[in-house]
Amino acid sequence: MPLSTKDQNALQHAVHLLENPGLAVQITNVIGKPIEYGVSMLPEDVSRRIGEATSSALLTSLRIAVSTLNPASRFKPANRMHKVLTTLSGAVGGAFGLPALAIELPVSTTIMLRSMADIARGEGENIHTAETQLACLEVFALGSRRETDDGAETGYFATRAALARAISEAAKFMAERGLSKKGAPAVVRLITKIAARFSVPVSEKFAAQSIPAIGAAGGAAINLVFIHHFQDMARGHFTIRRLERQYGSTVIRNEYERLSVLQRLSR
Repeated sequence: MPLSTKDQNALQHAVHLLENPGLAVQITNVIGKPIEYGVSMLPEDVSRRIGEATSSALLTSLRIAVSTLNPASRFKPANRMHKVLTTLSGAVGGAFGLPALAIELPVSTTIMLRSMADIARGEGENIHTAETQLACLEVFALGSRRETDDGAETGYFATRAALARAISEAAKFMAERGLSKKGAPAVVRLITKIAARFSVPVSEKFAAQSIPAIGAAGGAAINLVFIHHFQDMARGHFTIRRLERQYGSTVIRNEYERLSVLQRLSR
């Protein structure tokens, strides 16, 4: 079945969101300084601590989101409280650097996860199922690249394929046991995989906030870019999932790849 004009436009917009420049480019546009070099110069100990903070933040945010998501009410990611929390958490990160990361990152990650759930709900997802909750968590693995990635491992559908088995196992445990300790190994395996990718933009954010004279105001601005980036990833991701439910995964993947090639050629 061919896509309707409305759905074709929705898919094209999703491709635009998911294939846009990465977070480093977006942050550079805001602060006027390239940050790739700063990321490469981070000491090994700092990189390790960022990785640990990332894994911890993902698990914490998942536990909070699972226990508080209410399908009868809507969480509005653009409301005043969301903006205040985002600005404050970014200001803390910009003012205090690495020591504040363990506090700031779980806060901003939880805000983003709740925002992703709202986006998912808008695309027809049942946010009280383990599968949808983990699809929200999956967003943190999108739109970033690791040094070990090659052409076959990058890209939206490649990332989903790499996480598919871990998501399936974690969803099964969560559906049967929630986030109990008995089900933790399956969830931890998934979070480890996602954290390996999410730690890349977290390192980029930290490197930008560590630039001398950035301070609290710059940290707040960087955090807004950070959160908007992943909201875009969520919009693209859950648009694709909605279209897959309607047209089938093969049809949508083929059309996505065609549109992605056209987009690259038009640059």
